[in-house]
Amino acid sequence: MYDIAIISGDGIGKEVMESAEYLLDKLDINFNFNYGEAGFECFNKNGTTLLEESIKIAKSSDATLFGASTSTPGQPSPIINLRKQLDVYANLRPIKSYKGVKSIKDNIDFIIVRENTEGLYSQIEYGDDNEVIAERVITRHASEKISEIAFKLAKRREKLNKVTCVHKSNVLKKTDGVFKESFYKIAEKYPQITTEDFYVDATAMYLITNPLNFDVIVSSNLFGDILSDESAGLVGGLGLAPSGNIGDEHGLFEPVHGSAPDIAGKGIANPCSMILSTAMMLDYIGEKETAMKINKAVEDVVGRGKVLTPDLGGNAKTMEMTEEIVKELI
Repeated sequence: MYDIAIISGDGIGKEVMESAEYLLDKLDINFNFNYGEAGFECFNKNGTTLLEESIKIAKSSDATLFGASTSTPGQPSPIINLRKQLDVYANLRPIKSYKGVKSIKDNIDFIIVRENTEGLYSQIEYGDDNEVIAERVITRHASEKISEIAFKLAKRREKLNKVTCVHKSNVLKKTDGVFKESFYKIAEKYPQITTEDFYVDATAMYLITNPLNFDVIVSSNLFGDILSDESAGLVGGLGLAPSGNIGDEHGLFEPVHGSAPDIAGKGIANPCSMILSTAMMLDYIGEKETAMKINKAVEDVVGRGKVLTPDLGGNAKTMEMTEEIVKELI
């Protein structure tokens, strides 16, 4: 029996979470769901974007599934707050092209490893009406930890056996200097892994001109966030982009897309990102074979192109595509 925290959020977060729960209910694995609240609706109801009770539920569960949350003006991001509370310092965002979906290349397969707790997302801002300052926090400790994750992933993937460090140390000489130095310090422990480093602006171009060059990309918080959304655009959009947030004690899994208020309530959100994130969660808790089967089911359904949501060129509803994936699975 696995205890899974379910925090749907709002917007299409609730709709795609229904898909995740439907899928998990069909598996021959026992789950106990513990529900928490977060997001804009939570703020309107409770005066906070993330309940303390939700944090407790996530900390006491084997893993957490998060849907999506709408930005609340003047309030901290609930997902960033939850990541910090759980100390899930590594954000993993796989990027993969699918047959039947328009991609810039047919065989793209890399993963972005994003430091999840520091950088500009430290949310340390202050000032007055004339000047505001945001602090960019980079430590050697966190930089070495995230590089370690990246090298371990590259070793396990057995693809190009390469890790690319992305930074901007020509301008941000101290903060990104520390990040780059930490990367190469950890690289000394993995002589079998090829290493390279690029400036973030150059990487943004290389992802378009030569995406097959990449295997594992490691970067700081903001750069990793931007590059992962760009990368999702290479392979069909955010509807096919899952993510996992991993720490030493906790795992938090979420689709890369936001709450998409423009389509919320229409039942047309692509469930794949949430379902693929659920597969990442299953892999994390040790159900690796089931995770692989789910990934294959998504790949097969998308590849056939018969039951697709509008963002992928079809006219299926969210649950129709979900049911097709589950049918493929079982």
